[in-house]
Amino acid sequence: MSTTDAVTFWDGVHAARPEAGDPRPNVRLTETAAGLPPGDALDLGCGNGGDALWLARREWRVTAVDISAVAVERLAALARSHGLGERVTTVRHDLGEPFPFSGFDLVCAHYLHTPFDLDRAAVLRAAAHALRAGGRLLVVDHGSTAPWSWDQDPDIHYPSPREVAADIGLDPATWTVERADTPRRTATGPDGRTAEVTDHVLLVRRTG
Repeated sequence: MSTTDAVTFWDGVHAARPEAGDPRPNVRLTETAAGLPPGDALDLGCGNGGDALWLARREWRVTAVDISAVAVERLAALARSHGLGERVTTVRHDLGEPFPFSGFDLVCAHYLHTPFDLDRAAVLRAAAHALRAGGRLLVVDHGSTAPWSWDQDPDIHYPSPREVAADIGLDPATWTVERADTPRRTATGPDGRTAEVTDHVLLVRRTG
């Protein structure tokens, strides 16, 4: 499928969701970044912008990227309305294209799943290489299917954090896995429904 198909699909997904005046951040981000000193962050697949706004409020400078123009335009407007426009830069970018970003202390990739062709391992490898020494790559994937997910394939395989790390193939002399686990939580969907879900969490630090 083409990039145009992917843009149309994700624009439709975001347009169908109600706009949130103050979207919530992902819990795996808040528990990971709460104790980190602020710096430069890259939010891959920024979606409704909850993570970018949370980081910006804590004095991070955030580059928020999504393939959907609807998503990035909504986030840009939200950032301005909350007085965070100078801390949040939004970019519409197809992650299947060459990676033009670098110089980050934190890169977040939350639920970077898509029905379209995307070499996720290559994207995450490029993200790791975009880190400064001491920076961290946080990858949070679905480990189960929520009732409101766009993907209800009963045969879907959710790779474990260690499988994701192996696919990325980072040199252990330069990158260290700090976390690889599968915690559960109660999630709330766009329509207000709740369900217990599993996250697959991988945290990698660049050591050199």
